[in-house]
Amino acid sequence: MALKSISYKEHIFDISYEIYNPAAKTDFIVLHGWGSNKNLMKQSFTPYMKDFRHIYIDLPGFGNSTTSMVLTTKDVAAILDLFLKEIGAKKEIVLGHSFGGKVGLLLNPQMLVLVASAGIYREKPTSVKLKITLFKFLKLFGLTKFRSLFVADDAKELSHEMYETFKKVVNEDFSQEFANYNGRALLFWGEEDTATPLSSAQKIDQLIKNSILEVYSGDHYFFMQNAMDISHKIESDFLQTKGK
Repeated sequence: MALKSISYKEHIFDISYEIYNPAAKTDFIVLHGWGSNKNLMKQSFTPYMKDFRHIYIDLPGFGNSTTSMVLTTKDVAAILDLFLKEIGAKKEIVLGHSFGGKVGLLLNPQMLVLVASAGIYREKPTSVKLKITLFKFLKLFGLTKFRSLFVADDAKELSHEMYETFKKVVNEDFSQEFANYNGRALLFWGEEDTATPLSSAQKIDQLIKNSILEVYSGDHYFFMQNAMDISHKIESDFLQTKGK
């Protein structure tokens, strides 16, 4: 594991990362989802794509990377952009899972690989809306000690900075950003995904001009059982695209 310190908006971020196949000429940058870290992605993809330089990164505030400020997804992407310049990485292929998909999109790589990506806004169920309304009511009376009863599972046990970041990023709609992306996009999705449902994949596929969608059996983490097939398809498509 290596650390690189990045200065952004008068804050210092220590970014944890690992590089595999360091002598390879083509960069394959891998970004994890919310609440996860680079280890999950390493476990899935390091056995494959041996002709590519793999760069696994802990996003700010996750794993061994730090944050001391509240961030938006655009902030996270800006920090990673500075980081990639620092280590001399090229944004040739960027793979992002879930929240990492939104970050990868903003990095504007040559090839974007979206694995169960977030970024399409979904209306909250009535039950969730009622919980939010009730919590706001209790907050007026200083009863924030009941916060844990109302917080989403993805936000429990977070620091103040990360909880506020979660509130900012969870409701973002990146429809316009997907439509503005002009590179090649490969979309990989689990048919039984409830966190980022297949309907989100279908919308993203419609929004991005040059994209293909591959659907697998499985949930939000379907890629862990299908990393070999996904890797082969990325490698084949990138080399084919590069040869045009």
